[in-house]
Amino acid sequence: MRISIDAKASVLVGPFSRGGNSRVIVKAADHDFQPEDKLTPIGIFLPEYDDIRFYFTNSHTTSDFIVDCMHDFWSIAKQQFPYVKTLLVNLDNGPENNSRRTQFMNRLTQFADEFQIDIQLAYYPPYHSKYNPIERVWGVLEQHWNGSLLDTKDAVIRFAQTMKWNGKNPIVNLVEKCYQTGVSLTQKAMAQIEKRLERLEGLEKWFAKISPIPTKTVE
Repeated sequence: MRISIDAKASVLVGPFSRGGNSRVIVKAADHDFQPEDKLTPIGIFLPEYDDIRFYFTNSHTTSDFIVDCMHDFWSIAKQQFPYVKTLLVNLDNGPENNSRRTQFMNRLTQFADEFQIDIQLAYYPPYHSKYNPIERVWGVLEQHWNGSLLDTKDAVIRFAQTMKWNGKNPIVNLVEKCYQTGVSLTQKAMAQIEKRLERLEGLEKWFAKISPIPTKTVE
């Protein structure tokens, strides 16, 4: 199954002008000031099924946050797709989710083992992440809420929930957990993780496969 993942730029929460058009008169602040809060969304998109999940956080968009979102998504989706044995993940080569990011790869090996599923990472090279299918979803979301005030966290979530993609609304979650930056593995620990990876020769940075360690069955 192909899934497309990406994080969007943070949304400033407050009476800020966002441009766009509105059918009602909207009054926004005439100057910039400190936002009341900011929310960063990550999207998980199944292009073949028009299924979208948004996860918003006001913490850091770390490797742990990204994989926690994937874990929540697949915990539910696996019941709908019980015969899927491989997740093909399209993503950009960002600092928190690239294939050399030790904590990201560590969490993904744990993910593969827990769900007994292969994970095939397929990265877009620099300046080509616009071809990642989730980018089209972000464009629709921007059109949906431009011209409106995102002055509360509830407003951000509500507008995300009412967006439509091919007639379907996304499932939206607000993640309250606080994430710590700078989590990484030692070189020795990462060397053990690296043994689990199959990297495509010549494109080792861009294509990597993680296979689970088979669970032992009790006879």
